[in-house]
Amino acid sequence: MSEPISTLGHGGPNAVVTSWEETRQALETADLFLLSTVRTDGRPHVTPLVAVWHDGAIHFTAENTAQKTVNLRENPHVILTTGNNPRGGLSVVVEGDAVQVTNQDTLERLASVWATKWDGSWPYKVRNGYFYLYDEETQRVLTDSNFVFSVKPTKVFSFVIGRSQTRHQF
Repeated sequence: MSEPISTLGHGGPNAVVTSWEETRQALETADLFLLSTVRTDGRPHVTPLVAVWHDGAIHFTAENTAQKTVNLRENPHVILTTGNNPRGGLSVVVEGDAVQVTNQDTLERLASVWATKWDGSWPYKVRNGYFYLYDEETQRVLTDSNFVFSVKPTKVFSFVIGRSQTRHQF
């Protein structure tokens, strides 16, 4: 992923550009994202989810029948947000298109990234182009056929409450 062009948006007299490095780190370490999609009738849909930042993109999972998956079939445009509410905290908004990942090697790498980031809480296995959760102790499938989506940012906004807004354009 190439480095974005970062410009200062809004801010007071002491406003400074938030670096892409600081913004990327916030994406890598975020525990929770809010995914915004659009329903077929045009109404918005927002849902919290866990995700991972890897290889220049945010990756998340969804079951086939989930509202977000239904929405993405018609309109791949999404916004993912994560943030920190206290004054001086960094909040990030990512715009891009969600693309389903089906490549076995890519999914294996992502399963490893998920396991590392979440200390084994999301032990995904890969089968037939999908993630599934498998409980080693009980030797049973917990969830099957989770789609994996990737969002490469086209635009990213970094908001530092009380300081500034930065636009990172790719």
